[in-house]
Amino acid sequence: MEVNFKDIKVIGFDADDTLWVNETYFRETEERFAELLGEYETKNKVDQELFKMEMANLEIYGYGIKGFMLSMIESALDLSNNRVPQETISKILELGKEMIAHPVELLNGVEEVLSKLVDKYRLIVLTKGDLLDQERKLEKSGLSKYFHHVEVLSDKKENNYSNLLEHLNIDVGEFLMVGNSLKSDILPILNIGASAVHVPFHTTWVHEMVPEEQVNGHLKLNSLRDILKYLDN
Repeated sequence: MEVNFKDIKVIGFDADDTLWVNETYFRETEERFAELLGEYETKNKVDQELFKMEMANLEIYGYGIKGFMLSMIESALDLSNNRVPQETISKILELGKEMIAHPVELLNGVEEVLSKLVDKYRLIVLTKGDLLDQERKLEKSGLSKYFHHVEVLSDKKENNYSNLLEHLNIDVGEFLMVGNSLKSDILPILNIGASAVHVPFHTTWVHEMVPEEQVNGHLKLNSLRDILKYLDN
């Protein structure tokens, strides 16, 4: 089933792994974290325990690099039975700071797409994560000029979207969400009666995965640039 684009007036874009690279850096940092903890546990065990810690901490820290950094520290303490040296803790903190300072790498076609849509549609960013970090990345990206509004949500569930659309006076029938996560960007949008376009990224966090067969009524594209076939006319 494809999206009917004729009534669309507002397009929301996810940020991480839709506009720019993000998850790749988390996976790379997890590899380095596992190396730091190699004397205590296998890589597989370190990965598993870190993910468990992240899930346990989501309601406390929320999404983003800072929460990830704190979960790494807690995992290191647990996996080492509190024997991990201060030097290793310092290295973990440095890993997080490197992620925050990482240059923003735009995905292919992003600026081309935004530049062609900005005069025809109201474009907004709807992302989740740490507010300061997301604001920093948007500024570094050079994409701010294309967006009418930027919203960093604590989560992306049906009520988060519904409340925001109501606040911004956006009719669900006129709204289209574009993102890489079926769980966060597509399914809740379809559930509130709006439209969605899924542009998968090559790496997806396990927490964001849902079976594709559980999600229907959206358009799936190979690249963001392909959306111009439907909107740029």
